[in-house]
Amino acid sequence: MSIEVGSKLQGKVTGITNFGAFVELPGGTTGLVHISEVADNYVKDINDHLKVGDEVQVKVINVEKDGKIGLSIKKASDTYREPQPRSAAPSQRPNNQQRSNQRPPRGKREEFRPKENFEQKMARFLKDSEDRLSSLKRNTESKRGGRGASRK
Repeated sequence: MSIEVGSKLQGKVTGITNFGAFVELPGGTTGLVHISEVADNYVKDINDHLKVGDEVQVKVINVEKDGKIGLSIKKASDTYREPQPRSAAPSQRPNNQQRSNQRPPRGKREEFRPKENFEQKMARFLKDSEDRLSSLKRNTESKRGGRGASRK
C-alpha cells in the first residue's frame, strides 16, 4: 500500500518519546506524530494523550525522500480547521484601511524631522557634539575646583 500525503489512515501507537509518538501504519511502515500534532491544545506530556497500543486515526502530512513519514492526529479529526492568516497585507485590508498607529522614525521620536541632506545632518551633528562637549567640560572643571586653580 502506497502512502500519499493527505491520506487518512488507521494506525497503532508502537512507541512514545518526549517529542512524539511512533505509529505503525497498514503495510508495516512506521511514521512519527510530532507532539505538536497530537491535539489542538498545548501538549506538555504526550503520555496524557496517548498510550502504547492505542488505535488512532492519522493524516499523512509529509513523506521525506529517506522514507520518514510525518503524521498528524489533530489534522485527521473531522473538527480540525486550517488556521486563517492573521492579517492581510495593507493593500488587501477592507476598504483600503491603513494603520492609524504608525510609529514616528527612530531616534528622537518626539521630534519629527523631514528629509535632510548630508550637509544638514552633518551641521546638526557638529552642533549637538559641541553642545555636549562644552557641557561635559563645564561639569568636569567644576569638580576640579574651577579654572586655573593650582594646588601648592
